[in-house]
Amino acid sequence: MVPAVYLLVVVVLGFTATLLHLPPLIGFLAAGFLLGSSPLPNLEFVDVLGDLGVAVLLFTIGLKLDPRILTRREVSGTAVVAMVVLTGLGSALIGGLLLLGLRVDAVTPTGVLILGFALSFSSTVVVVKLLEERGDTGSLYGRIAIGVLVVQDIAAVLYMTIASGHVPSPWAPALVALWPASRLLGKILNRIDHGEMRTLFGMSMALLPGYLLFSLLGVDGDLGALIMGALFASHPAAKELSHSLFTIKELLLVGFFLAIGLDGIPGAGSFALAALLLVLLPVRAAVYTITVRIFRTRRRTSAMTGLAMTAYSEFALIVVAAAVEHGALGREWRAAISLALALSFIVSAIVNRHPAALIRWAAGLIPLRPSPALHPDEQPFDIAGVRTVVFGMGRVGRATYNRLYADGETGVLGIDSDASKVEALAKRGFNILEADATDQEFWDRLDAVHATKAVLAMSEPGANVRILEWLNRSDFEGRVIAVATYDDEADILRRAGVDAVINLYDGLGDALAQAVEKLPETTPSEELPAAPRADAPAG
Repeated sequence: MVPAVYLLVVVVLGFTATLLHLPPLIGFLAAGFLLGSSPLPNLEFVDVLGDLGVAVLLFTIGLKLDPRILTRREVSGTAVVAMVVLTGLGSALIGGLLLLGLRVDAVTPTGVLILGFALSFSSTVVVVKLLEERGDTGSLYGRIAIGVLVVQDIAAVLYMTIASGHVPSPWAPALVALWPASRLLGKILNRIDHGEMRTLFGMSMALLPGYLLFSLLGVDGDLGALIMGALFASHPAAKELSHSLFTIKELLLVGFFLAIGLDGIPGAGSFALAALLLVLLPVRAAVYTITVRIFRTRRRTSAMTGLAMTAYSEFALIVVAAAVEHGALGREWRAAISLALALSFIVSAIVNRHPAALIRWAAGLIPLRPSPALHPDEQPFDIAGVRTVVFGMGRVGRATYNRLYADGETGVLGIDSDASKVEALAKRGFNILEADATDQEFWDRLDAVHATKAVLAMSEPGANVRILEWLNRSDFEGRVIAVATYDDEADILRRAGVDAVINLYDGLGDALAQAVEKLPETTPSEELPAAPRADAPAG
C-alpha cells in the first residue's frame, strides 16, 4: 500500500510540474518533501534506485565522450575558467551569508568550498533538453555547452572518488584490462538484437564491470560507470545504446530526487539560502558568456551559451550528498541545495522559453570583434547567387537537394547546424553551410540575396515550425514548402501560410501505392504452382 501512495504522489506532482512547463524533477523533489513530512514510513529501496540511477546516468555520459571535442580550447578552457570563477563566487557568497548569521546546518570551512564547487556546475538535464527542443545539439554553442557539461561531470566524479577516502586494492591496476575486454564486449553487442536485450546489455555494463567491479577494488563505483561508458563511446551502437537507456535512467533518477526530499521539510535557513542563491544566476550567465567570448566566438554564440548554462546542476546534489556522507556538511544542506536547484530550473525555464529578445539585448552589450579574429566555425559565409535554401540536410533534405540539382536547378544551398554532417556532405560536393536558423544575421544575409524558395526539411518535430516563425519575421517573400511528421504540425504550417505541406508518412503511403499500381499484372504462367496437399498421393 505504501509504495502505491509513493507512486501516486510522484506521478501527480511530476505531471503538475510538466503542466507548468517545468522539469518533472521539480515535482519529484516536492513529492519527496511531502512524503518525508508525512507519517508514511520511508522506503529503503528508494535510495538504492537513486544510486542505480546515478550510475546509469554516468554510463550514458561516458557513451557521449569525444576526446576531440573535450580537448578544444573553447570547451576545456570554458569549463576550467568557469569552474574556478564560479567556485570562488559561490564559496564567497555562502561564506559571507554564514558570517552574517544565516544558519542552515553544521558546516566546515572545507564544506563551504565544496558548496561553491558544487554550485559551479550547470544542469545536464536542462541544457540537453533545451538543445534537443531547439534542434541545436550540433550547433557551435550546443557543442561547447555539451563539452563543458561533460568536463564538469568528470570533475564531479573525480571529487567523489577522492572524497570517498577508500584506498584502492592492490588489484586495482588490473582494471586496465577492461580496455581490451571492451573490444570483445563490443563484438558481443554487435550480435545482440535491437530492443530490450541491448537495454539490458547497457545496464549490465554500467552496473557490473562498471559500478560493482570498481567498488570491489576500492575505486569509486560512479567513476567506474563513467569509464565503462567511455570505453563504448566509439562503438557504432553507442548512440542507440544511450537512447535505449534513456527511459530507465530517468525512472531510476526519480528515486534519487525523491530520496533528497525524504530528508524532510528544510528549515527557514534553507529557504533563505535558496532564495539568495538566485542572485548568482545572472552572474553565472555573464561568466559563461564572457568566457566563451574570450575564445573568439561571435557575440550571439556567447550569449546563447551563457543563457543555456544558467541553471544549477543536478550533480550539485550528488556532490553535496557525498560531502554530507563524509561529514563536511550537515544533512539539511542537501535540502537547501535541492531548493536552490529547483528555483534555478524555474528561472531557466522562464528565460529560455522565448529567448530571442533577451539574446539580442545581451549580444548588444558585447563589443564587436573583427571577422578575422573569430573562431573558424564563426567566420562569415557567402551565399551570393543562392535562390533555393533547404533547411535540414538529413535524409529528406539530401533527397530534395539531389532532386533539385538533377532537375537543373541552380543556386541550391543546404543549411544544417550539425558541424560533422556539414563537413561530411561538403566533402561529397554538396553546397552546404553550417548555420543557425535562429540567427538574425543569417536571415539578414538571406534577404540580401533575394532567395525565392525555401524547403523546410528539419527532422526534429516542431523544428520546421520554428524556422517558419523566423521566415515570417524576415523580409523573405518567396515560396515555402515544408515537411511535417505529425498531423498537428502540418495543420500549424498550413495555417501559417506555407505554400505546400508534405506529411512525411502520408507521402510515403502515396509513393508505395503508386509503386504498387505500376506493377504489371501477374499472368497465369507466372503464378507459382499450388503447394501439394498433405494427403495427396506421391507422384
